[in-house]
Amino acid sequence: MIQLHDLTFTPFISEEKITRSIEKISRKINEDFSGEKPVFLVVLNGAFMVATEIIKRFDGECEVTFVKLGSYEGTATKGTVDTLIGLSHSLQGRQVVVIEDIVDTGNTLAALDRILKRHQVAGYKIATLFFKPAAYQQAYPIDYVGMEIPNDFIVGFGLDYDGLGRNLTQVYKLKEETMTNLVLFGPPGAGKGTQASVLKEKYELIHISTGDVFRYNIKNETDLGRHAKSFMDKGQLVPDDVTIKMLEAEVDKNTDAKGFIFDGFPRTVAQAEALSDLLAKKNTEVSAMIALEVDDEVLVKRLLERGKTSNRADDADEDVIRHRIKVYYEETAIVKQYYLKQDKYYGVDGVGSVEDITERISKVVDSLQKKN
Repeated sequence: MIQLHDLTFTPFISEEKITRSIEKISRKINEDFSGEKPVFLVVLNGAFMVATEIIKRFDGECEVTFVKLGSYEGTATKGTVDTLIGLSHSLQGRQVVVIEDIVDTGNTLAALDRILKRHQVAGYKIATLFFKPAAYQQAYPIDYVGMEIPNDFIVGFGLDYDGLGRNLTQVYKLKEETMTNLVLFGPPGAGKGTQASVLKEKYELIHISTGDVFRYNIKNETDLGRHAKSFMDKGQLVPDDVTIKMLEAEVDKNTDAKGFIFDGFPRTVAQAEALSDLLAKKNTEVSAMIALEVDDEVLVKRLLERGKTSNRADDADEDVIRHRIKVYYEETAIVKQYYLKQDKYYGVDGVGSVEDITERISKVVDSLQKKN
């Protein structure tokens, strides 16, 4: 795998296969233009590598000219061609071979067709190393195709992602998203910690508890820990950007993870949006918010029982317990609505044995993974 900017790409087409495709195109061009002197029109920037390989295999005389047509921003096509660097040769009455690195929507070909007709060429043919039939929206025939490929975003052999990757001698495609990322919620006493431990083992997920992350950074006096502590010492809330940086550091420690369980975060819409932005940079997203739902009276009973052995003062006072439960619902109500609007909220009955509750959650997780 390779990393370009913020995205990960996996090997897709080998250098050997690319060479075989170029040789196939070159043989056909030599057959069709034997004894002629065509103009090779190279579409920049991506076609420079394939053009070099095709032109050096041409047996006769030829001329080469370049045009630049822009249709990409990042990984998305804009749908229109709006950048042109002018032709350097007169094309009137000439036979032209257009060399493209890739043909997807065909918008570039539409622009070239207008240009070539305006210059009154005798005729032209299109050669491309890669062709995406599923994306093609035009009717122009493509005369020489190296290989047909799926509608994936690719880099290498002249193709780039925001300026990087053109020099790669094989082709890579954007890594497919198969991660399962869960936001796990539950009121005090719902058994969220127990379920997180089971789920991380069953699905090989990384459990990230906001509380644990804070304690680790503060105890080890990391830069982020010291920064967070400076707010806590003043009795102030730690800013969201500090918290999200701590979480990002944890995510970055596990680049090959199958997914994450986020425990205790997000608590606000702003935090949910920050988490979404963080995961988007890693080419993934929150799969679901799973909330354990338990009746208040059951929670109170559980916590009072736990308080007999936990030595926690907040587990021994019923008024304190009820206040904690009330705060939980107040804090999570807006976040619940945030994920409901995205059809990512799943309420799970949190009453029953640990095994029964795990089975209910597992049905949700399994359904998410089937979608991937």
